[in-house]
Amino acid sequence: MKLLQLNVTANWGSTGKIAEGIGLAAMARGWESAIAYGRYMNPSQSRLIKVGSQMDVYAHYAKNRFLDGEGLGSKRATRQLVNQIQELAPDIIHLHNIHDHWLNYPILFEYLASIDTPIVWTFHDCWAFTGGCFHFENTGCDKWKAKGCNGECIDGHKQAGRNFNLKRELITSLGRRLNVVAVSKWMADFAKKSFLRDANVQVNVINNGINLETFQPADKPKSKLILGVSNVWQKVKGLDDFVKLRAMLPDDVHITLVGLTEKQVNALPAGINGLTRTANASELAALYSEASVFVNPTYCDSFPTVNLEALACGTPVITYRTGGSPEAVEEHTGIVVEKGDVDSLVKSINEILLHPENYDSGNCRSRAEKHFDKDIQFGKYIDLYEALLSRKANVLDL
Repeated sequence: MKLLQLNVTANWGSTGKIAEGIGLAAMARGWESAIAYGRYMNPSQSRLIKVGSQMDVYAHYAKNRFLDGEGLGSKRATRQLVNQIQELAPDIIHLHNIHDHWLNYPILFEYLASIDTPIVWTFHDCWAFTGGCFHFENTGCDKWKAKGCNGECIDGHKQAGRNFNLKRELITSLGRRLNVVAVSKWMADFAKKSFLRDANVQVNVINNGINLETFQPADKPKSKLILGVSNVWQKVKGLDDFVKLRAMLPDDVHITLVGLTEKQVNALPAGINGLTRTANASELAALYSEASVFVNPTYCDSFPTVNLEALACGTPVITYRTGGSPEAVEEHTGIVVEKGDVDSLVKSINEILLHPENYDSGNCRSRAEKHFDKDIQFGKYIDLYEALLSRKANVLDL
């Protein structure tokens, strides 16, 4: 059996690492695995297919910037990809993030509608069923649920109505061959309220998984360290709230943020230790293990893997009530507070520091082992592939 995954990155960033893990799980069961990507990559054990050039990315970005045309550029690159898909003849095509200036979704979906290959699409954000926004939680917009993203767009998309209608037409054309996987119950609830319900598209939930061998508790005591980790630090990831937090915590409580740019590191106030990307996952795991609390004050997220990594290293998580982020924790493994409530962040941090026995490292690790083991979670995708192929074979037999 042949698996082809499509994602903006390959073995880079959260979605790229998820695609890599799924490919490894597939190969462990005897499948061939390939990943088509458009932007960044790290070496992969799957066959990698580069889509387009850097100039294609720049041109596509300009189309989006000035014409609200995300997903409508990269025509030549996508036609070349379609030819490569035809040569590869995969048994399953699995989509991840197909936005971010690298793929033309009308060309892709017109091709997908012409073949009988089962399609799996993991929703890592909300872009697939909106007029352009990845997350609408902050704006409170719900136009995507009704007649579509027509009229003035709160998020600033000039062609939201056109984008929404085009996606609805192309995506629903796949009918029941499209199998959507949401990474959280929160995401699944939204997907089921979108135009997908009218096409009877099945929506499953498969939480993200992580490597429990890499991310595990270190054999050393925890310090009074508050840790924050992000691939990209912006206001919506809570960077400003960490600055506020620093001024409200005692001096003997230290804060370290990982994933900052050099410019952001230099702009940090005294008392916050800023790091750019860690050299490897083991160094990151050591930081998770050293911390007494992992704080994730994100304002929009679907199901952040950093929460899972912290739990696997035996560290309780404090998160805002954002998207699927609260689903990672339960009583005795973390605390959920309302978005923007920095006072409650301080109270929650103090609660864990004063009563660490209520947020035992073993409880955090056990939750990660039970729910977020990559071998189990990514194996669920292979189970889904095989079920889809079995269903397809039964239809053909009829």
